[in-house]
Order: sequence, then structure tokens, then C-alpha cells
Amino acid sequence: MGVVGKSTGMRALILVGGYGTRLRPLTLSTPKPLVEFANKPILLHQIEALVEAGVTQVILAVSYRAEQMEAELSAQVERLGVKLIFSHETEPLGTAGPLALAKSILCESTEPFFVLNSDIICDFPFKELEQFHRRHGREGTIVVTRVEEPSKYGVVLYADDGCIKSFIEKPQEFVSNKINAGMYVLNPSVLSRIELKPTSIEKEIFPVMSREKELYAFELNGFWMDIGQPRDFLTGMCLYLSSVRQRQPERLYSGPAGFVGNVLVDPTAKIGAGCRIGPNVTIGPNVVIEDGVCIKRCTILKDAIIKSHSWLDSCIIGWRCVVGRWVRLEGTTVLGEDVIVQDEIYINGGQVLPHKSIALSVPEPQIIM
Repeated sequence: MGVVGKSTGMRALILVGGYGTRLRPLTLSTPKPLVEFANKPILLHQIEALVEAGVTQVILAVSYRAEQMEAELSAQVERLGVKLIFSHETEPLGTAGPLALAKSILCESTEPFFVLNSDIICDFPFKELEQFHRRHGREGTIVVTRVEEPSKYGVVLYADDGCIKSFIEKPQEFVSNKINAGMYVLNPSVLSRIELKPTSIEKEIFPVMSREKELYAFELNGFWMDIGQPRDFLTGMCLYLSSVRQRQPERLYSGPAGFVGNVLVDPTAKIGAGCRIGPNVTIGPNVVIEDGVCIKRCTILKDAIIKSHSWLDSCIIGWRCVVGRWVRLEGTTVLGEDVIVQDEIYINGGQVLPHKSIALSVPEPQIIM
């Protein structure tokens, strides 16, 4: 296990997991937890929220590219004063097996610890979650959130006091709109229930705990999104920017006329004249946007160039991409790193792999290899 940082205290384990295939082509170049969400690696949003709640030790359950994560996170981790431990899976262990792998660390103290999926973005409620968990005094607490389409998920049924009664996988009829939000606080005693083998905490561990009345639900207020795929990444960005507007409006860009709604701009970005930017746009470091560009509901990652009079809607533009003049991109188009889109091209829903040069329009959604 690799270690970065210092100090001991309350702990958290983040299930970083595998290859991030749902967020390709971005994850062909960069591990998913390091992809910038609102100009900050996804993982850093989570670690900062954990540190704010008093966590001093974070275990990353990883199966690949741990060295890259360690190199890129070490400076940030030092700034936060948190100890980072890399727990390496030699085979995929599901959502419970990684806890067994890290058992020796998690059992160093009798204090409860946090567990979370690395794809989650929300107004993280870690302090309130810990307080609720200590009040009910049982083995585990699951964060639940309301969704509009519960039939796509497994729903959680629980009593007024939060005690979980049962889980129903993808219900055909409405029984609840509360789902597992992918964040937990658990007592170390839970680890005695988990063997070191591929295991699902949701399907194999939690149902047993709920039957024994050892599992409670904590309802999340505010937004929540699993941002593991491009469409949800962009939806999550919109929700996150709305939350920033309410909590820290000074972080949003308030530039000249032409900026509409919630827009986050890195100070090093350069934006030309006569542009219309927003609503719901994130512009990363050293991005260059030339004159007359229109961008809405997009993330533009570091060092990208958008040339004059192009029009972008619902896109993720990867690192160091160059989008030519009079280009139109829409329909959840995602450009991997170092992609060049020639002048006057139209792409609708294209997923473009890294290092490609696009000279023909793509009117229907497809993967461009």
C-alpha cells in the first residue's frame, strides 16, 4: 500500500475501482477520479469535503493507475493535511471486497469510517451523517436521495426513525423514490461480515444488516448525481453550479455582457469579444476562446482552444483540443484529449477518441476511432 501525507483520525475509503469505461474517451487518457469536474478533479471534491468533516486519513481502493493518481494528488493532499493510502486490488473486488482488503487500516480504531463511490457529486453531508449515525448507535448508515425515476435504481424502504426495512431492485411499480446514494458510514464491526473476495455491499451485506435492524437511512438534502457518464456529468455540472450560486456566488464569473447564468471560469482562461457564454459552462485553465463563440451547458478542459464563431451545446471538450472556426458541436459530444476539429464541421453526439483530426461532419451519434 502506498501512503501520501500524515496524521491519524477519522477515516474514509473511496471506491475508485476500475477503468472508468462509462466516461470514455476522457478516461482513455486520465483516470476517472482525476478528470476535472468544475475545474477540480472529481476525487478532490470528495477529499476536501471529507477533510472539512474531520477526516484525516483517506484510503483509495484502486485497481489501476495508482501511480498517476499519487503523483497528481500529492501536492493537494499535503495542502489539505490529509493522509492518503492506496489500497491496490489485484482483481476486481466489487463494492465490499475492498473494505476487507483494507481491514487492517480500518480496524486500527473503533471509530466509524466513511465509504463512498468515486462517481458521486453532491452537497456532501458528512458531518450530519456522522452525527446521525452516532445517535442511532447501530452498525451502519446509508445516505439515500430522492430521484424522479426510481425504476432505474434499487430503492430503499425505511421506517420514520430511519431503520431500513428492505431493498427493492428496479421496482416496476412505485414503492419509493429513495435510492442508495453511494455514501455510507460504518462501524468497524461490519468488516467481520465481509470476506476478501468479489462481493457486492449493496446486494450481499446490506440486506443481511437490515434484517438484523443494524442499518439506517440518512436522507440527503440538496442535489445529487452519479457523474460516471457524459450526459450525467453535464447534468451534475448544472446542479453543482446552481449550488455554488446559492452557497458561494463569488466563485462564479461576473464578466462583461454576453455571460448568461452560472459560469465558472479559471482566471488563466482568455475569452474573446462578442462571445455568448452560458448558462451552465465551466472553462478550465489556459483555455482560449476566440471572438464570437457561443457556448452553453459545456465543460471545456485545460489548454483547449475554441476558434472564432463556433457554437457548442452540451459538450465536454478534452485537454488541448482545438475546435476550428464556424464549428457546431452538440448532443453530448465528447472530445478526448488532443482532438482537432477542422473548420466548419458539424458533430452531433460524437464520442471522439484522443489524438484524432476530424475533417468530415458527424450528423448522427457515433464513436469516432
